[in-house]
Amino acid sequence: MKKRVLAIFFVLFMVWTALPFSIIAEEADLSSGTGEEFDNIQELFASILAIGITKQLKQGICKEYVLKRENISVLRGKPDIHETIKNKIQKKQMLFCEYDEMSENNMLNQVLKTTVTILLRQASVSQERRQKLKKLLLYFDTVDLIEPSGIQWNRIRFHRNNQHYKMLMNICYFVLDGLLLSTDKGQYKMATFLDEQQMYRLYEKFVLEYYRYHYPELHVSSSEISWNVDDDVIDFLPKMKTDITLRKREKILIIDTKYYSRTMQKQYDRLTFHSHHLYQIFTYVKNQDIDNTGDVAGLILYAKTGERILPDGEYMMSGNKISIKTLDLNATFSSISEQLDDIVLSYFGNTKKVLKRI
Repeated sequence: MKKRVLAIFFVLFMVWTALPFSIIAEEADLSSGTGEEFDNIQELFASILAIGITKQLKQGICKEYVLKRENISVLRGKPDIHETIKNKIQKKQMLFCEYDEMSENNMLNQVLKTTVTILLRQASVSQERRQKLKKLLLYFDTVDLIEPSGIQWNRIRFHRNNQHYKMLMNICYFVLDGLLLSTDKGQYKMATFLDEQQMYRLYEKFVLEYYRYHYPELHVSSSEISWNVDDDVIDFLPKMKTDITLRKREKILIIDTKYYSRTMQKQYDRLTFHSHHLYQIFTYVKNQDIDNTGDVAGLILYAKTGERILPDGEYMMSGNKISIKTLDLNATFSSISEQLDDIVLSYFGNTKKVLKRI
């Protein structure tokens, strides 16, 4: 059965890969609230990667200095005396030299080509998108394929000349590290869905960046809360880091995003909110509101599921408001935007929203 991947997932993914919101809106056509249909998640990644590579080709393929060690007829760079003597003994009139050469065959392009090649092997990717990717691979003819498991992601560095590759590398990392499965024959296949942990990170990042982008009047961050202890002894106490904190003067809203297949728990044949989620948000709020002003509120924001009963509630606990809501991601972007705006309106009142930044 064909699944519809809405514009929201495109947004979630692009936010994770650090693409500016202005480009997201342009590519996903969010103003119309529409989304392209894809048979599966692999189709989506193939489409995104094709867009990104096409943009990069217009700017030019990245070239970097690559160390080469080989036999050559004329001196170049630094000669290796030991290897050159070996050549002499074998009656080869060659010098063995080490030198740097500006080349397209660097780590960035190798990762890109490897990711595209693996996507091409997936039967779930349509012929139309395969053809697009194959045409793009022609520009990487001199670039080597590498083993995905051997990629040292922490060694990839970005600077002024290759910063445009950052988004592409984030996409490749997400595909290769997060979705790649190895078969018994040493081949690779793509997982058919993202696990809850990956989707939770995307979901949290999306909500954070949405508020950061559209509400500059609010101070938006993922902040750390100090324990409100009486004797200043905090040894062995865990760190409290919020998913999202919204501030407007003295008012603070702490948002804890949750992405679970089940948003309610069942205890003794009775549905209840997840107890540890409530304990967590209550602890954050009370340790933030050290003066007991009541200006700090907490919100548990679940991603909506298909369950019959969904979390929804608002409580005053020891002078602070604690709310539980769901965000329907299976909707147009305009609808999702409205839901997020309502959260700001309900707690902070009229707050200026920026629709687009240049």
